[in-house]
Amino acid sequence: MAGCGGGWVARLAALLVVGFVLGSVDASLGDVDPQYRTCVEECHTTGIIGENIISHCQSPGNDDASVGSSWYTQEPLYMQWKQLNCMNDCRYYCMMQREGERQSRGLNPVKYHGKWPFIRVSVFQEPLSAALSAVNLLMHFTGWLSFFLLVNYKLPVRPQTKRTYYEYTGLWHIYAILSMNAWFWSSIFHTRDIDLTEKLDYSSAVALLGYSLILSLLRTFNVKDEATRVMFAAPILAFVTTHILYLNFYELDYGWNMKVCVVMAVVQLLAWAIWAGITQHPSRFKLWVVVFGGALAMLLEVYDFPPYKGYADAHSLWHASTIPLTYLWWSFIKDDAEFRTSTLIKKAK
Repeated sequence: MAGCGGGWVARLAALLVVGFVLGSVDASLGDVDPQYRTCVEECHTTGIIGENIISHCQSPGNDDASVGSSWYTQEPLYMQWKQLNCMNDCRYYCMMQREGERQSRGLNPVKYHGKWPFIRVSVFQEPLSAALSAVNLLMHFTGWLSFFLLVNYKLPVRPQTKRTYYEYTGLWHIYAILSMNAWFWSSIFHTRDIDLTEKLDYSSAVALLGYSLILSLLRTFNVKDEATRVMFAAPILAFVTTHILYLNFYELDYGWNMKVCVVMAVVQLLAWAIWAGITQHPSRFKLWVVVFGGALAMLLEVYDFPPYKGYADAHSLWHASTIPLTYLWWSFIKDDAEFRTSTLIKKAK
């Protein structure tokens, strides 16, 4: 079983890597299009695109006044959130105009500034991804809440210390906090894409992936000693912290960040898959489903495709696929807590 399981996970991992290499070759063709660039420049100057009049570009508070100026003269953050500023509006309407022209010629959609052309709904730039991110946040909250109630009020505790028997309780609490934080900023970022929300979204996702990698290694290797846990965690924490600082204060390199995230995700999937193949855990089938489903879901991130009808792209479908996987994942975590608790109580007798 271990050999068979490890085989298909390894093949999926290889497929993810190949897909990433092929996918990373494509740049954002839309924003280097001369017609698109000309449209944005004219819009930024006049505030007019066809029948659309952009009031932000005709006011003294537009991007020309704010870019390169002192921090106290820039547009307040709440105004960036409440209103679509001049540059973003120009990019959106020029993108939609250019895509309409491309579609009339039978050409396929292209990305602009790293993103597919989405149709806005009110203030939501990517409405489907924003909504699904919020659902994922809710799933993690309900999963963590049921886990919290289980370990603190339903399962027996150690009589001497009144602490839970389950050795990974605190680690899973931290995991829940990082997960909810990541999905919160994902929802905000897909609602309104500005520099701050983008960096918070990317940083939160990297932090969650790094911590998940640490947790996967600690659980699969059954590391319970605090000193050994620190030895496992320290190099990964150092790398993840350095990477987040690099993204925020040096360069938000999308290609390098994708490589880092894919590697961390593949390693932890392999760790869980191998462990599920050799362990006699009663809920290993749930773990197999989560690992296999997670690997397939990652293919949506690597093998990207344009949004259907301007709303549903591969990334939004990835958000949708993680909802049932999250429910099953927290179910496995609770089963693991019950299994370890019963095992330790039997040993203590």
